[in-house]
Amino acid sequence: MTVTAVARAIWIVATGIAFITSAPAASAVPKAQCRNGTDRPESGLQGETTQAEVDSGASKLGFNCNVNLVGSVQGEGANWQLAAWKNCAYYDQSGYALSNIQHPGTAVVDVSDPAHPQITDYLTTPAMLDPWESLKVNAKRQLLAGDQGTYPTAGPGFSIYDISGDCRHPVLKSAVNIAGSSGHTGQWAPDGNTYYITPLKASVSLVPVDTTDTTTPKAIPCGAGTTGCNSSGFWVAPPPLNPIFHDLELSKDGNTAYVAMIASAGCCGGLPPQVKNGLLILDVSDIQSRKANPAIRVLGSLDWDDGSIAAQNALPVTIGGKPYIIFTDEGGLGAAGCSQGKSAHGFPRLIDVSDPGAPKVVSKVQLQVQDPANCTSASSGILWSPTAHPSYSTHYCNVDDADNATIMACSNWGSGLRIFDIRDPLSPKEIGYYKPPGQGTKALYGSVYFTRLVGGNTSFDRPIDLTPAKPSFPRDRGMTTGDIWMTSQDNGFQVVRLDQGGGGGCSSAGGSLGAIAGLAVLGLLRRRRV
Repeated sequence: MTVTAVARAIWIVATGIAFITSAPAASAVPKAQCRNGTDRPESGLQGETTQAEVDSGASKLGFNCNVNLVGSVQGEGANWQLAAWKNCAYYDQSGYALSNIQHPGTAVVDVSDPAHPQITDYLTTPAMLDPWESLKVNAKRQLLAGDQGTYPTAGPGFSIYDISGDCRHPVLKSAVNIAGSSGHTGQWAPDGNTYYITPLKASVSLVPVDTTDTTTPKAIPCGAGTTGCNSSGFWVAPPPLNPIFHDLELSKDGNTAYVAMIASAGCCGGLPPQVKNGLLILDVSDIQSRKANPAIRVLGSLDWDDGSIAAQNALPVTIGGKPYIIFTDEGGLGAAGCSQGKSAHGFPRLIDVSDPGAPKVVSKVQLQVQDPANCTSASSGILWSPTAHPSYSTHYCNVDDADNATIMACSNWGSGLRIFDIRDPLSPKEIGYYKPPGQGTKALYGSVYFTRLVGGNTSFDRPIDLTPAKPSFPRDRGMTTGDIWMTSQDNGFQVVRLDQGGGGGCSSAGGSLGAIAGLAVLGLLRRRRV
């Protein structure tokens, strides 16, 4: 779905800063202005790694702009997801070569010293051996959970750990099988009493799990005879909606689910062309309140056909007092989209959900490498495996404060961590990036890049690294200050810091995370005085 070009006057965000514009921004967002002499900026398209950078060895050193590496622990590499609480991080490892990993399972990292993070434990229940993208923390009850996404066949396993004590050593509460389910993605309701599994299957769209008693989690069947409820008690999105759900997020009250409906020819055994890629908004209040015979109701939906496909996640945030969804697509049409004027790679978009029944895209957060104008060059270039060109699509985004978002950090497969100023949601701009260094031929059996994409081939020289996991900001891990945490598949866990004003990129966004948070508070105070 394209954004209608409309003239707009003065728009004021929560910080009280006025933006005066008369037309929407160009397709690609403005590039970050890097620091002179200290950064290693990209030389090609925004987000791209060029053949010249590979040939010169520059890609093995990585690239950065207004973002510094504080500390890291590589371990044996990383998989798809990152979760965090207080001074602890949790990331999964590849399930493609479990017999070769020295320490299989989900790694636990102590980040008390950000410059020297240390792995302190591994979680090895069936679900935690490879929870895929389901590894999530519930802040209210201080719980960690994941479902069984283990390659090659996902399973029914589901595990809950208590991290309220020593987060460096989670305490297992349960490791059960949810009959009829299979793992891939999932998310907690904010109160911690429900976890929603999304199996990435047409036969089962959504599996709510009652976690009130963490020792005996159990599936919550939908109400017999309610729309979408099948004979097994599982809810399936009714036609013409896409029944295959990727990841999801919940509203603060737990009554609304924001779901990514995935459409991709490479997904789920292939999908018919009529299946749409996009956002689905569901009323799950019957589940949240434990109403007898619960129904799940559709509130609204939105789909698009602009080359950005393989819907990944739908993150609800508030910007300037208004509700939005930050939606990410983890794939694009590649070269096939060029003749249609579509993007080769997936990208984030900001969706206004003030009216859940009529969500609308207000901006597309495209890098130059994701801009349809650059489709031909962006779908060729270097090889990231023996036979394939890189994906520069976006997997997950997160924000500094979901209640008053000003900064958005996104994990982009081949483009690293990209950071944006979103105080004006109609005109986001890039303010920094960090692209981890390529690891060449190093054998990393916990890395899904090494084990899956190149098949454990130690003769293939991996020129870049892949960055898929959801970044972590201090506020979402229960802290008030700190840095951005991330993982990339070959470099493992990393702590990075947005510069406090060097090069103009960060100062244009209000400086450091602390400074931007201060501006946000000032904006709130101003509104209270009115």
